[in-house]
Amino acid sequence: MIRSEILREIAPILRDQLVICNIGLPSQELHMIDDQPTNFYMLGTMGLSSSIGLGVALAQDKTVISIDGDGSVLTNFGTLPTIANNVADNYILLIIDNGSYGSTGDQPTYAGRKTSLAAVAKACGCENVVECQAEETPKVLQDAIDSKKMTIIVAKCESGNVKVPVITKDPVVIRDRFMKAVAS
Repeated sequence: MIRSEILREIAPILRDQLVICNIGLPSQELHMIDDQPTNFYMLGTMGLSSSIGLGVALAQDKTVISIDGDGSVLTNFGTLPTIANNVADNYILLIIDNGSYGSTGDQPTYAGRKTSLAAVAKACGCENVVECQAEETPKVLQDAIDSKKMTIIVAKCESGNVKVPVITKDPVVIRDRFMKAVAS
């Protein structure tokens, strides 16, 4: 199972949540699969989905799910101790770990070698960390939402991309419709 297949499987679960989606292909895939005003697509800030998601969760009470990749988390390692030390029980970080920088050509990441992002999150002090296989992601995500506890999910999947169109929505439009969804 590849990232786009995980996104397709979890799209019905995401529909009622605030979602911050990682830069590049993950945002384009989610946009193509199920564009929602509650989805905030990252268009140019690698590594910041988890940080922005935590900020949104701390600022209001609705459930926030950040969808990040292993490559992006590796470029912003400071996000994991920040999350651990600023607990927001309405926050879920879903790291789709395909062991590669998927948006730039599937170059391997260290998460595809020796580095376990689940172990790193635990070492940073994150208390609810679940590593699962791609096929288990929908159930693990729903369990995390139902628990109402901050959770880090590392979903292990195969590397690979599907052809998707770029997001043609203006970034201001994406921001404004997301802000309305947060306020409603």
